Amino acid sequence: MRIGVVGAGPVGLVAAACFAEAGNHVTGMDIDAARVAALQRGAVPFFEPGLSDMVPRNLAQGRLRFTTDLADLAEHARVIFLCMGTPNDGSGRPDVRAFDQVATGLGPLLRDYTIVVTRSTVPVGTTERLRDLIRARTDCDFDVAANPEFLKEGNAVNDFMKPSRIILGVENARVADLLRELYAPFSRAERPVIVTNLRSAEMIKYVSNAFLATKISFINEMARLAERLEVDIETVRKGVGIDERIGFPFLFPGVGYGGSCLPKDVKALIRIAEDVGLNLSLQQAVDDINDTQCAYFVDKLRGHFGGALDGKTFAVWGISFKPRTDDLREAPSMTVLNALLDAGAHIAAHDPRALDNARRVFGNRLRYEDDPYAALRGADALIILTEWTEFRSPDFPLMRSLLRTPIIFDGRNLYAVTTMQRERFTYYSIGRPPVIPVATDAPAAATR
Repeated sequence: MRIGVVGAGPVGLVAAACFAEAGNHVTGMDIDAARVAALQRGAVPFFEPGLSDMVPRNLAQGRLRFTTDLADLAEHARVIFLCMGTPNDGSGRPDVRAFDQVATGLGPLLRDYTIVVTRSTVPVGTTERLRDLIRARTDCDFDVAANPEFLKEGNAVNDFMKPSRIILGVENARVADLLRELYAPFSRAERPVIVTNLRSAEMIKYVSNAFLATKISFINEMARLAERLEVDIETVRKGVGIDERIGFPFLFPGVGYGGSCLPKDVKALIRIAEDVGLNLSLQQAVDDINDTQCAYFVDKLRGHFGGALDGKTFAVWGISFKPRTDDLREAPSMTVLNALLDAGAHIAAHDPRALDNARRVFGNRLRYEDDPYAALRGADALIILTEWTEFRSPDFPLMRSLLRTPIIFDGRNLYAVTTMQRERFTYYSIGRPPVIPVATDAPAAATR
C-alpha cells in the first residue's frame, strides 16, 4: 500500500519504518526541516533500538522517503496516519491543535479515496471532529479511523512488528477490511485484532495507560507503608504479583513513572472527565502519588545527611526515564536532579544514551561522564535513577574505592539487600529497610 505518516517522532518514525519494512511505500512528513533532511540521509534523531538500521535500509530500497510538504504526502498516500504530539496544554488537557491544522490542510488536497487514521493518543471524539473538518473542505471520498499505538520506548520496533493487539476504530466494514489487510504481516502469529467504533478505540488507549500508571503508583504507595512497617516490599511484590489476576508487569517500586505517555495521559484523562462533570478521584490519587514520589526519594538523602545537601557531590547513574531510550520527557531524574541542584549539591552524571539530551537541559550545571565509574570519583554517594542493564552487576569493590563514602541511594531497587550487606555499603532503596553497616573498629581475634 501507499502510506503517509504525519509526524516523525517516536510514534510516527517507528510506524513509517515498520510499514516500509513490510513492503509498503511510505512517505513520512514532518514540519521540522532539519529533522527531515537528517532522515533523508538515514540519520535517526533519537535512540530507539533497531530503528537506525531499519530507516537507512528502507531508504536505500526505495520504500521510504521523507518530506516537509503535506501536499506531497497527500499525493502519494492512500492511508494517512496522524502521529503528531499531543503535549500538555498547561492545564493538563492534551493540545490537539496540530491535528486540527493537518485535517484542515488535508481536506483540499485529497484527490482519490483516502483513509485518515489517528495513531497518537487523542481525546475521545477527536477522530470524529477531524472527519468533520476534512469533510467541510473536500468532495473527495474518504474515511477516518482510530488506531492507537501501544509502543514501549526502548522496545517500540519489536512492539510494532509483534503487537500485543491491534485496535481498529472504524465507521464501516470497508475501512476495517483495508486496515486488516495492511496489518496482516504483523498479525500472522494470531495477534488479536479488535474492531470497534472510533470513540471506543480512542478510550482504550487512555484506559490502558491509566491502569498501568495505577499499578505503579499503587506499589509505590505500598512501598512507603512497607518502610514504616519494616517490611521488604520486594517480598510483598513477589507474593502479590504471582496472582495471575494482578501480574508482575509495572509492579515495581521506584521513583515514579515518566516519559511521553503515562504522566500526560493520566492528567489528560482527569481533565477530560472534569469537562463532562466527573471527578476521577482514583486517577487523581495516582497522579498525586507519582508527583510526590521523587520528593519522597530526595528526603532519604536529606535524612541521611542531616538535611544539608549544600556542597555535597553525588554521582548519578541513569537520566533517561527508562532504559533503552534517550528520552527525558517527564523523567523522574529531572525532578530529582533539579531538587539536588537547588539544594546546592554538585552532580556527576552518567547515562548510556541520554547525556546529549541532558546537556541541552542542564548545560554546565552538571558534570557529564561517559564512564559510569568516573562519575563516582570523590562523590559522597551514588544515586541510581534508571534501571539500565549495565548497572545491575557492577564492580562493587571498585565502587567503594572511588566513592568518598560507600553510600548508594537506589531509586530502582537494583541490588539485593544481602549483596549490599556483604559489600558493606550503606544502602537506601524503595520500600525496604536501609542497610547501615556496623562499624568494626576492634581488631579481629587471633586464630590459633
